[in-house]
Amino acid sequence: MRIVIAEDAAVVREGLVQLLRDRGLEVVASVGDARALLTAVAEHRPDAVVADIRMPPAHRDDGLRAALTLRERYPDLGVLLFSQYVETRYADRLATTGLSGFGYLLKERVVDVADFVDALHRVAAGGTALDPEVVSQLLSARHRHARDGLAALTAREHEVLALMAEGRTNAAIATALDVSQRSVEKHTAGIFTKLGLPRTEEGHRRVLAVLRYLGA
Repeated sequence: MRIVIAEDAAVVREGLVQLLRDRGLEVVASVGDARALLTAVAEHRPDAVVADIRMPPAHRDDGLRAALTLRERYPDLGVLLFSQYVETRYADRLATTGLSGFGYLLKERVVDVADFVDALHRVAAGGTALDPEVVSQLLSARHRHARDGLAALTAREHEVLALMAEGRTNAAIATALDVSQRSVEKHTAGIFTKLGLPRTEEGHRRVLAVLRYLGA
């Protein structure tokens, strides 16, 4: 298995390199910033990357944003985030790209080297390795986003969504509210936008909107 490591702390980076090599893994590159991570992956096309979240150049969530870019460019690449923090802003977006080949572990919780190596193997093979605290915070963030989106709906959009939750079609909703079907379509589009639902099949978005409504 070919690995790229991205960690700005030189001692930690070299320790990870040695740790993985001692266990038979091939570390093809080890870098100290997010830009170098993108370059190394493009050059070596590894099976997986291990990336810290806070790295240069900004020392904020550069590693996390680089991981999101890598997921978009290389869907089959395993990405294992390894950090002291849970950053939900981009981690939630990473999770929504699909949990296959995605891992997020907190450094303080990884006390067994064998567990870390096993998690890396799972991610490289298309599996998932998520710290329980990461799962908890991601779920909390999603519920919060859902509540915020519902709060942004107008009174009429709430009525439309409530009728949508009853399983009514746009035509049936128009009849119930005594408005045109075109008006219902406009309100429905507004609901999808405010809830941040992607442009997929209409039926799929209706299901997601109803789930947000019922969940909140």
